[in-house]
Amino acid sequence: MSGKIPRTSNKMQYESKSDATAGLSSSAEPLTNSGTAGQASSGTLILIEVLRLSILIILYISASLPLRAADSPVPDKSVLEAEAQRIAVMDKAKNAVVAVFDSEGKGGGSGVVISPDGFALTNFHVVRPCGAGMKCGMADGKIYDAVVVGLDPTGDVALIKLFGRDDFPAAELGDSDRAQRGDWVFAMGNPFLLATNLQPTATYGIISGTHRYQPPAGTLLEYTDCLQTDASINPGNSGGPLFDAQGRLIGINGRCSFEKRGRVSVGVGYAISINQIKNFLGDLRSGRIVDHATLGARVADSEGRVTVAEILEPSDAFRRGLRFDDELTAFAGRNIGTPNAFKNILGIFPKAWRVPLSFRREGKQYNILVRLAGLHGREELLKNTSGPVPEELPPDSKPKRGREEKPAPGEPPQPPKMKLPMPGGMKSKSELPDIVKRHFEEKRGFANYYFNRLEQKRLWNAWNGRLNLEKQNGPWLLSGELAGGGAYNLALADDGISLKLPAAEQKWNPGDELGASLLPPGSGGLFPALHLWRRLAVEGFARFGEVYYLGTAPLPGREGLVDVLVGSHKGVDCRFYFDPAAGRLLALEMFPDNESDPCEIYFSQFREIGGRDLPGKLEIRFGDEPFGALTVNDFRIEQKAVGEKGGAGP
Repeated sequence: MSGKIPRTSNKMQYESKSDATAGLSSSAEPLTNSGTAGQASSGTLILIEVLRLSILIILYISASLPLRAADSPVPDKSVLEAEAQRIAVMDKAKNAVVAVFDSEGKGGGSGVVISPDGFALTNFHVVRPCGAGMKCGMADGKIYDAVVVGLDPTGDVALIKLFGRDDFPAAELGDSDRAQRGDWVFAMGNPFLLATNLQPTATYGIISGTHRYQPPAGTLLEYTDCLQTDASINPGNSGGPLFDAQGRLIGINGRCSFEKRGRVSVGVGYAISINQIKNFLGDLRSGRIVDHATLGARVADSEGRVTVAEILEPSDAFRRGLRFDDELTAFAGRNIGTPNAFKNILGIFPKAWRVPLSFRREGKQYNILVRLAGLHGREELLKNTSGPVPEELPPDSKPKRGREEKPAPGEPPQPPKMKLPMPGGMKSKSELPDIVKRHFEEKRGFANYYFNRLEQKRLWNAWNGRLNLEKQNGPWLLSGELAGGGAYNLALADDGISLKLPAAEQKWNPGDELGASLLPPGSGGLFPALHLWRRLAVEGFARFGEVYYLGTAPLPGREGLVDVLVGSHKGVDCRFYFDPAAGRLLALEMFPDNESDPCEIYFSQFREIGGRDLPGKLEIRFGDEPFGALTVNDFRIEQKAVGEKGGAGP
């Protein structure tokens, strides 16, 4: 121990000088220095401790004092401006967000209003369990009654209508095709039903990927050409909006990948693109249960080429010339590089649309226009829709444990079961409110036939207002020139048609089956088509036969979408295409059966004839070729005696 100072406790260092000296002397061998030196060493230790404590006290006091403004870090002005803009955009966007509840509090989801009159988008799997009516909460703190309008089970989209205002805050529809990987986006909704005050939750992130494909559950809930985001999407967010940085609606959230032991997002969520929904919006407003499209062919990868592996002979694509092993190069204006890319594009279109298709055979390029068939048969679609609703989770992401099982030791607690909060004292009611009852009409094949009748009425009022031909039962007499030269006289009546040409006269009688006599030859049935044109104008939609509003679709040679009405009479179907702005009938297609090309009539050069807004030209097409054209110089209605049946002559 010679020459070493024994360790002392802190307590010892705070004792008196004599005690400290005594302690050191008794525990060590005699020092070589004098006793005065030992006392100096002890005093040095005490001084060091005092200094150390003083420094600690000064640091503590300094940390407790507020920093001067000059010492605070000042964020860059652009950062503050970006933050303020983001907050303002979200504050505005939240007003259109909807919390969707069923009437009994057994579920919950989200939605977004897209028009001031209360139409809102959400998911099919959110609305389906609710039935005809639901309760919708908004950021204004109010609960609104709502009714189902249209359903898209395959695409997992639903259209509903809120009541109570005619000035609902509505989201601006964006362009999802402009979204790029890395774009800032934010999701809003009601995850886990946390928004008991109806203020939506916002989560922020980026677009992680575009043109993603998520397979269906059977044939429902297929997510094609969708957007992937890392903005957190959890149960309850389903049906809610995905906004771009400017607050424009670019998608409807619906699917996400979850941590395997709990339904909590892992940062991989999917939103149905708003551009796909735009294609279906007219069909959804029809009140129907709408279907997606199929080409009638299966494609496969063949050494880096996308080729036709199988094709159905009754399909329109086959009639247009597509064959086995043809290479698909473009579809609906987008290049095709993989079979998955083809499925992505096909999935964004409704049944009955006509879209361009390009293919290559033996080095030669072909460009055709194909009519898309339905993915489901009518009964198949209704059966699938009325069955259990598949979960929004992909099959490989479902929780492995039963819902009631407790988490294993060390695992995070499970998210709470979703249970509807009843803001503002709202009570659950199984009985539909009166306003929902007044706006709901049940009919097989429709989500809500009330809205189909509404669209039919809109079309009829606009068209008949221009024609004023309802109940004008006398024969129509048209005359003018043929496209190839020469004059014609055409008589259309209840019991038949007469067409006088320079070299001949043709007559036709409707009979019990309009598709049995498709005269004139090579036209695909011009006379039955003209007969149905007149019948629709004279009898009106209500007396024509079976009629329903299909929705909207493109029309060759015209920009944008037009209204489509479907009518059936005496064994044939006919599609009538109307200008949504002017109310004019632009075209009709008469289908004698499901496996034949229709006779197409295009109406143009409208002008006033006899006080009525009538077409000055009729162009007739069948298959891929024009059949002929008629210029209308004169239009008259032959008057007949009361009780006399209109006829086209012997």
